[in-house]
Amino acid sequence: MREMIPQQLRIVPNFSDHEHSRELATMSAILDGAPEVVQLVHKDLVPGKSSSKVGRPGMSADQVLRILLVKQMNGFSYEDLTFHLRDSDTYRAFCRISVFDRLKKSTLNENITRIKPATLKAVNDCILKVAKEQRIEAGRKVRADCTVVASNIHTPTDSSLLWDTVRVLARLMGRAAEEFGVVFTDHARRAKKRYLGILNAKTKADRKKLYKDLLKVTNKTLGYAERIAEELPSLGEAAPGLLAPAQAKELAKEMKHYLGLGRHVVSQTERRVIGEETVPAPEKVVSIFEPHTDIIVKDRRDVYYGHKVCLTTGVSGLVLDIEVLDGNPADSTLAEQVIDRQIEIYGKPPRQVAFDGGFASKANLSSIKKKGVKDVAFKKKRGLEVPDMVKSSWVFKRLTNFRAGIEGGISFLKRCFGLGRCTWRGLDHFKSYVWSSVVSVNLLLMARRTMAAPASG
Repeated sequence: MREMIPQQLRIVPNFSDHEHSRELATMSAILDGAPEVVQLVHKDLVPGKSSSKVGRPGMSADQVLRILLVKQMNGFSYEDLTFHLRDSDTYRAFCRISVFDRLKKSTLNENITRIKPATLKAVNDCILKVAKEQRIEAGRKVRADCTVVASNIHTPTDSSLLWDTVRVLARLMGRAAEEFGVVFTDHARRAKKRYLGILNAKTKADRKKLYKDLLKVTNKTLGYAERIAEELPSLGEAAPGLLAPAQAKELAKEMKHYLGLGRHVVSQTERRVIGEETVPAPEKVVSIFEPHTDIIVKDRRDVYYGHKVCLTTGVSGLVLDIEVLDGNPADSTLAEQVIDRQIEIYGKPPRQVAFDGGFASKANLSSIKKKGVKDVAFKKKRGLEVPDMVKSSWVFKRLTNFRAGIEGGISFLKRCFGLGRCTWRGLDHFKSYVWSSVVSVNLLLMARRTMAAPASG
């Protein structure tokens, strides 16, 4: 039986007398003041059911959300998270974990990864509602900018992608040989030698020759894998054991997944290296493990592998909205969407908006003004006049100075909340990771402002 909030209080430690412990206690009080966030998380943990009356008691939705926040605030691995939840009285008090609970890292992983990105976005909207009620953030003056969140991959090269394809398929075929008796030739050693040879080749001709052999080896491996993937379901049916058919189908499914990506890698390598063709970025696969990864070229010099995100923050520093984008759209195409999402969150447009220079265009200024925004400031004017954007030069200067503050907010998210590099696998988990960073930073900033409020009064 999984509960939203435990009905019976457990024996949990108290918060310690430390500044961060007081911050966590305040964050806990904020979460208690918004019980709907726990209901949202509970729906993901118990899909298709309003409640569960049978089965072993699992972690409550309240515990799962709080543990996720602790993980994201500290950048813990699941191994480290397990240790700190056992070792720290403060974290136990915040997560409401009994002194007798011994949570395993697999349990934590299984529960945390069930939370969907849409759920975390809804949780953030609830937190913003509380921030508005407490007069921490009203969403009347906002700023927007874009940055890149990197995927957890190595820097891609054609040779490394071919080597990845061979070694992964060879490993899967090795499992199939061990469990179902299939026969294949393992070319992983030869592929690795060619991969290392390409890295150390001194001339273009030597490199091209090694690439041709590596492509030959990869195509042979793809051929073996395709044959085995087709044979596995029938081999599973004939194998002893009740689970053999299901295991064979799952193994075949995984092999077909990497087969499709491997063929794509071979095709783009042949086009780039052999045919010396320029392959457009949207047509490239840069990782067979994170195939959703985009190639983001920034300022025509820096290349990143991950996803571009557009985020909006307010006067309080709270992140009001963040969008994980598909590809590398120009900033100028995103300005209207920023305002539309603010209207969706707050029910009305902000009064003042500050954008980076990349968002500037006459069309954007006109459309944003029509949506009800009074003052719009772009860092670079790009042919726009100050009186057309804002009511005075003083307001323009104040808004451009205000816009600069988002750079510090982005840095804070990347340094302290893991937004620099996503360590979770898959596109949905990538988005969940991004939103979990946002929810964590917003709760911490709200706690700090709540704690500072009496002193400022």
